[in-house]
Amino acid sequence: MASDLRQRTTRSQQAKLATAGAAAPVATPKSAPAKAAEPSVLTDLAKIEKVLAPAVFTLLAFGSRMYRIGASDIVTWDEAHFGKFGSQYIKQEFYFDVHPPLGKMLVGLSGYLCGYNGHFEFKSGEQYPSDLNYTFMRIFNATFGALCVPLAYQTAKQLRFSVLATWLVTLMVLCENSYATISRFILLDSILMFFTFTTALGYAKFHRVQHAPFSTRWWVYLTFTGVSVGCVTSVKWVGMFATALVGIYTIHDLWNKFADTKMPVRVYAMHWVSRAICLIAIPIAIYMVSFKIHFLILRNSGSGDSQMSSLFQANLRNSDLSLGPTEVAFGSRVTIKSMGYGGGLLHSHVQTYPEGSEQQQVTCYHHKDTNNEWLILPERPNDITEKDPIAYLGDGSVVRLLHPQTGRNLHSHQVAAPVTKDHYEVSGYGNLTIGDEKDHWVVEVVRDLRSKDHSRVRTMTSTLRFRHQVLGCYLRAANVNLPQWGFRQIEVTCDKANNRKDPFTYWNIEGHWNEALPAGDKVPFKSPFLDDFIHLNYAMWTSNNALVPDPDKQDDLASVPWQWPVLNVGLRMCSWADEVRKYYLLGNPVVVWGSTVGLVVFAATILVYLARWKRHYRDFTPDELDFVVFSGVYPALGWFLHFVPFQLMARVTYVHHYLPALYFAVLVVGFLFDFYTRKLAATLRVSVFVAAYAAVVGVFWLFSPISFGMTGPHEDYNHLNWLKTWTI
Repeated sequence: MASDLRQRTTRSQQAKLATAGAAAPVATPKSAPAKAAEPSVLTDLAKIEKVLAPAVFTLLAFGSRMYRIGASDIVTWDEAHFGKFGSQYIKQEFYFDVHPPLGKMLVGLSGYLCGYNGHFEFKSGEQYPSDLNYTFMRIFNATFGALCVPLAYQTAKQLRFSVLATWLVTLMVLCENSYATISRFILLDSILMFFTFTTALGYAKFHRVQHAPFSTRWWVYLTFTGVSVGCVTSVKWVGMFATALVGIYTIHDLWNKFADTKMPVRVYAMHWVSRAICLIAIPIAIYMVSFKIHFLILRNSGSGDSQMSSLFQANLRNSDLSLGPTEVAFGSRVTIKSMGYGGGLLHSHVQTYPEGSEQQQVTCYHHKDTNNEWLILPERPNDITEKDPIAYLGDGSVVRLLHPQTGRNLHSHQVAAPVTKDHYEVSGYGNLTIGDEKDHWVVEVVRDLRSKDHSRVRTMTSTLRFRHQVLGCYLRAANVNLPQWGFRQIEVTCDKANNRKDPFTYWNIEGHWNEALPAGDKVPFKSPFLDDFIHLNYAMWTSNNALVPDPDKQDDLASVPWQWPVLNVGLRMCSWADEVRKYYLLGNPVVVWGSTVGLVVFAATILVYLARWKRHYRDFTPDELDFVVFSGVYPALGWFLHFVPFQLMARVTYVHHYLPALYFAVLVVGFLFDFYTRKLAATLRVSVFVAAYAAVVGVFWLFSPISFGMTGPHEDYNHLNWLKTWTI
């Protein structure tokens, strides 16, 4: 048997040698050294490419993003918003915006570093003053955009793309006109893109070290991913889509590990704990810390005060809330603040409801004006005069709230509310002499931070509910926006349910004016950070939802999501006057159209291979399947997560909302080029890639004026209007 085994082994070795001989000629002694050196040469070339290529791409990125960056000296597009927010940090004045603060704090930092004093108002189209180094602020912002290029290179490498495909992905990011354009201004988009790219890189790097769990590199890349997730979410809520991609990958990874019966339960539990720390706790901490810094910097009263609680406002420097009398009396003129998260000020105006009672509208409004003021009067038929002794409000007091600007009384009746139909409508009705018992509200004191004595209502510290004396319902504002006829302000209703723990039925007296009462003292309480954090995020959510298209107004800059992948529209970023340097936000047609075609091809490819898998074909080895899933399916999923939600949103959308999704579509293109050219002859394969490089670079150069600035008459650039819907 041993002899037979030796004979079979010998025959097997001879067969292998014969096969090897047939596959390649035997090298002569003279050629042997050259053959032995070839792998070394390839290794050296790979090492050179690994260092030289990203360096060259990075230099080109900075050149393309910085070229003529200061040529236009006017406030361009949304610089009017984000430049102004940067000014608020320098002046330390509290403001409100629908986006988290990290990106805007970085804008403020750029202004601080260049010596800007915060005085400029950043009005759209206005010329920058000579003492404001707007060029430095733009360069600071453009640095994030330029760094996206080497990040794309490294991500493609980590996704195991070939050198040729890595270069293609990097060139598509480098030569994407919309990326080059939007990086040149004081905006949040390049910062958002930067952290989106780092998130993708973190997930790709972490996947490559899955074979070495809990090693130093494993922890570093997992933590890096978590930090990136925290940062991208802290710039814009769009970062939640990148967070969702990492979350799906994590669930997929943990599910695969669950099937590993050889893995000890303790080790599997550690995988859960490590991800909970790095991908949940760290991002939440970064998000909350950004708000904490936001509150610490903005210590002065400013334009956004009314979005916050009364206690928060009272503790801002230069706030006038603490100047009013502390205890509220009949005859006082007050503003009444909803204490529900994101709540506004009780408000009315001359406009009426288009249906229902058709009486005067009552809403909640976040901006301070005289229409937020109410006069506290006793119930009918009682009245007060200057000779009457001061009568203070307390728990159980019955009041009539008169709106001084319109003379109407706060009123409710058995008419359905305009949006929340199971509640009663709240309206403005009658006047000083005309009215009825449905104008009467009973004050209920829920608690008071100053005292357990509820016989006096106090400004800011007393939590109140207003119960309708006749109907028994409670005054409520729950962040439901009225339609456009109500100016998208918050609906105020009278809730039939008596839920004493419902914060949306809680109110407090914020502003207080009464010459017969002594001035108040400084509020001795500060609102807790967690309350302020939640309150501001609710307000951001409510305001974001209110950003819907106005059917009565034409927004020439807005677009709808289906137009983005087909490059149906662009966006004018400034005036189109001859003397103005003009910028047009439009993608590179080769990149955008190519990536859209790539997504379709990829979807078809996956469907074909799924059908073959169902019929028991084995097309991929485990390693090849890993490449398809993590280098192809996940980038496609990233595009889906960044694009489809905009289809479902009611808010107004613009072309720049597609930029993060476009990056993932570009990664899909890199995967497809590798996948479909892997079996081509080397010369043909290189030719295909070179043709793609030339198309990307050539079209970018053709459209470069829209990124670097068009001068002179806009008619000179009509040749760039490839589609009738483009308005270059």
